[in-house]
Amino acid sequence: MWDSIRDGLVTLAEQYGVNPVVFVAIYLSTIPLYMASIGWVVRRLLRGRSYLLPATLAAGFYLSSYIYVFVEGRNLPLWVYGAMAVMIGGGAYFTIQNIRKRTGMNPKDCTHDLIVIGGGAAGLTAARFGARIGAETLLVEQGHFGPVAEEGTPQLGGDATWEGCVPSKTLLRSARAAHQQRHASRYGLEDRDPEVDFAAVMEHVRSVRQQVFDERSHPDHLEALGAEVRAGRARFLGPHTVEIEQSDGVHTASARYLVIAGGGDPKSPPIEGLDQTPHLTSASLFEISRRPERLLILGGGPIGTEMAQAFQRLGSQVTVVEERERILPKDDPEMTGRLRERLEAEGVRFRLGASVERVGKHGAEEGLASAVFADIHSSGDGEPERIEADALLVATGRGAALEALHLEAAGIEHTECGVTVSSRCRTSQRHVYAAGDVTGRYQFTHMSEHMARVAAVNALLKVPLTLDTDHVPWGTFTDPELAHVGATRQQLDDEGTDYEVHRFDYASLDRAAAEGESEGLIKVYATEWRGKILGATVLGARAGELICEYAVAMKHGVSLHRLADTVHPYPTYGLAVRRAADRWYASKHTARVIDWIKSICDYRGEVTDPEHLA
Repeated sequence: MWDSIRDGLVTLAEQYGVNPVVFVAIYLSTIPLYMASIGWVVRRLLRGRSYLLPATLAAGFYLSSYIYVFVEGRNLPLWVYGAMAVMIGGGAYFTIQNIRKRTGMNPKDCTHDLIVIGGGAAGLTAARFGARIGAETLLVEQGHFGPVAEEGTPQLGGDATWEGCVPSKTLLRSARAAHQQRHASRYGLEDRDPEVDFAAVMEHVRSVRQQVFDERSHPDHLEALGAEVRAGRARFLGPHTVEIEQSDGVHTASARYLVIAGGGDPKSPPIEGLDQTPHLTSASLFEISRRPERLLILGGGPIGTEMAQAFQRLGSQVTVVEERERILPKDDPEMTGRLRERLEAEGVRFRLGASVERVGKHGAEEGLASAVFADIHSSGDGEPERIEADALLVATGRGAALEALHLEAAGIEHTECGVTVSSRCRTSQRHVYAAGDVTGRYQFTHMSEHMARVAAVNALLKVPLTLDTDHVPWGTFTDPELAHVGATRQQLDDEGTDYEVHRFDYASLDRAAAEGESEGLIKVYATEWRGKILGATVLGARAGELICEYAVAMKHGVSLHRLADTVHPYPTYGLAVRRAADRWYASKHTARVIDWIKSICDYRGEVTDPEHLA
C-alpha cells in the first residue's frame, strides 16, 4: 500500500514538474498536523464554538504540498486555486472577526472607536494616528495649560508646549543672547552689559509658546483630520465608558479602545512650611513678569539646572540646593562636573549634598514673595545654613496625574508612580493603553510620543510593536548642552560588560574653534573588537543634535568602524562624531601592529603614538 501511495505521489510530482522528494516529504509530514486540525474542528463543533481557525489550519496543511507546487511547479489543477482562495479568505475573515471581538464590546454600542484622555505630546500622537487610519476618535483635554486663547478651546500641547520644553528653551535662548553680549570680545566685538527688560523677555516666551500652539497643536489641526476634540475633565465610569465634565454639563462617551495620556504635574517634596510659602514650579514660572533679584532653586535636575543658568544670565543671583552630591545624577559624573564648573564660573551657587529642613517667608508682594528663606543642612560640615531669596522655584521632578481619572472604576492597575503598562503600553485592561508621563516610566516628550505610537499601533492595528527602551536619548539644554543615549558607564560597570571608552575633545574641532565653542567632550562606550556602540554622552555645543546620530547608529547596529568610514561634511559639529569614531581605529593601531606593518612594507619612518592618529 505504501509503495502505491509513494508511486502515486511521485507521479504527481513529475506531472507538476517539482522535486519528488520535497513534494512527498511535505505531503507526508503534514498528514499528522492535518488530522490534528480535523480533531480540533470536531471538538469545536461539539462545544458549539467557532471552528473557523482550526478549519483554516486544516485546509492549509492539506494544501501545503500544492503551495510548493504553486511556487516551483506547473500544471496546478484549478481546484487548488479555488481552495487556496477560500483558505485565504477564511483566514482573513477569522482575523477580522477576532480583532472586532477582542474588546468584549459590540462596536455598535460605542460612541467612538478611540477615546484619548489628555492632549499633550502622547495624546496628540495617539489621536492623530487614530484619525489618520479612519478610527472615530475623541480627544479630551481639561485645558489647564496657560491662558485660554479662545472661549472653550482646549489648550493642547501639554507640558512640552506650555510649561516645559518650548518656554524653557525660549528663555534659555534669550539668556544666551544676553550672555553673548557680555562676552562679545570672544568674537572680536566689544563687551557690553545688556539692558534686560525681564517683562519683555517673558512676554516673548509666552508669545513663542502661543505661536507653537497655534501652528502645531491647535484643535483645528486635529479636527481637520476628522477627530473630535472636547475641553473637559474625563474620568472612568467603567472599562469602556468615561464621564466628561464640560462647561455645558456632564456628558458620557464610550469607545472600543482608550489611551490614557493624562500627563503629569510638578511634584512637591515633603518640606516643612512649603504649603504656606509662596513658590514657583514649572507650571507657574513662565507666568511671572518681574525678575527676582535672588532666586533659590530646589533641585539640581534638568529643570533646575537649565533655569539656574537662564536666570543667572538674565541678572538674578541664583542658588541651587540639591540633596545629592552632584547635579544631573543620571548623567556622566565627569560631564556634570564640567558643567557645574561652567555654571559656577557664571555665578551660580550650588549647595550639594544638602537637605532642606524648612522653608518660610518674611512677607509678600504681588506675584513674588518679598523674602523667602530655606534652612538647609549640609552633609559635609554638618552646620545648618539659612538661604534667603526673593523667589523660590521648586524643581524636584514631576509625578503622574492620576487622581481625577478614577482608574478603579475601570479596573485599571496603577501605583503611586503611575499607570502600570506592559512593553506594548497595554494596561491591565486589554483594550486600554497608557502613554507618557501618566505611566511614570519616562519624563521625556520624545518618549511620550514613542509610547503613544506603540499604544495606538497595538490597539488599532494589532501589530505587536514594543517599546524601544535600549536607545532612549535625553538632553539638558544648558550652555554647553549635555546629552546621552544608551547605557551609562555606571550601568556597564554594574553589569560587568567589557567595553572601551573613546574620547574626543571639542578643542580639536575646527567648527567649535571658529564659533568660540571649544569647551566640550564626547565619550563613546563600545565593544573592543567590533566597535559596537553601547552608549554615548556628549557635552558641548549642539550636543542634542549630535546625540541623534548616535541614537540612529545604535538602533540600526552601525558600529564605530562604519561611522569612521562615513563621510561627514567639513566644517561641522557632526564631524566630531566621525572624529570620535576615529579613536576606535587609533586604539587598534597599537605599537606592535604598526611595527608589524612597517616591517612588511619596509617603511623607514618612526612609529608615532597611536593616540595622535585620530
